[in-house]
Amino acid sequence: MRSISQPAPDTVAVVAFDGISPFHLSVPCLVFGEDRTAQGAPRYRLRVCGVAPGPMRTSAGFGIDVAHSLAVLRRAQIVVVPSWHENLAPAPPELLAALRAAHRRGARIVGLCLGAFVLAEAGLLDGRAATTHWALAQAFAQRYPQVALRPEVLYVENGTVLTSAGTAAGIDCCLHLLRQQHGAEAANCAARRMVVAPHRQGGQAQYIQQPVAPSVRGDRLAPLLQWLGEHLHEAHTLEALAERAVMSPRTFTRRFRQSTGTTVGQWLQNQRIALAQRLLEGGDQSIDAVAVASGFGSAVSLRQHFSAAVGIAPSAYRRQFRAAA
Repeated sequence: MRSISQPAPDTVAVVAFDGISPFHLSVPCLVFGEDRTAQGAPRYRLRVCGVAPGPMRTSAGFGIDVAHSLAVLRRAQIVVVPSWHENLAPAPPELLAALRAAHRRGARIVGLCLGAFVLAEAGLLDGRAATTHWALAQAFAQRYPQVALRPEVLYVENGTVLTSAGTAAGIDCCLHLLRQQHGAEAANCAARRMVVAPHRQGGQAQYIQQPVAPSVRGDRLAPLLQWLGEHLHEAHTLEALAERAVMSPRTFTRRFRQSTGTTVGQWLQNQRIALAQRLLEGGDQSIDAVAVASGFGSAVSLRQHFSAAVGIAPSAYRRQFRAAA
């Protein structure tokens, strides 16, 4: 008998189809499918499903065996469409109906990369902001003018519906959802196991030369980024950081964007927001103390930046997270 203190894990349904990319299929499976309870992370009940369960081909030439039908969508708390056919073929009516039904009962619906096309075809993105892979953004905008497309960002959350750009942005989107449900430490644990950056804000640009965090040996700025992560509470100027990296400010600015995909100021703000989230989740420090420890200096500044990035005030975030926990 299950203990009362151990609720049943959420079910995550991942929709597969004939010709699916193994990479796109693996993204939600890695984030939600591995058992990380030994590290204190949550456990999910993962179900890969399809319109017609059974053997399917992948775009890489090998096959997979899908055990579940779309019936699992009736019970899933999270439904992920990890991609779609590159020719943008219409989705089967059974899949569209199952997605609409899951959405009506309150499930989180996630469209990664070209999976956004399926969500739009189902009508789940009408009047909402969404994103997809930049290479097919024009086709998406022409086909679904009723969707407020944001082709420049990594992922978009709008109510219970999430969409992401391609490839690594799908990992960011899934980690964002994991972080929302179970906190920054759970998401960081998953990211460490996958050896990817633990946090990238959804509004970050898609056009990133290096989508994951640079390795210590593989990027000249990596030691500086590690040092910055340990000194987020301090004030930093562009000139001082460039001097520490032994570069001119102009060269440093260019190299920083190449390595991280964003500006120095935005990177610092994103990291400080993530640190503030961890402090709010795991301790009893006052909002003023969290503001100082995370580098915002004052509670007023923390509330302004935190609310803009997360969509909720720090004190409300703490209450909401603890209630969910």
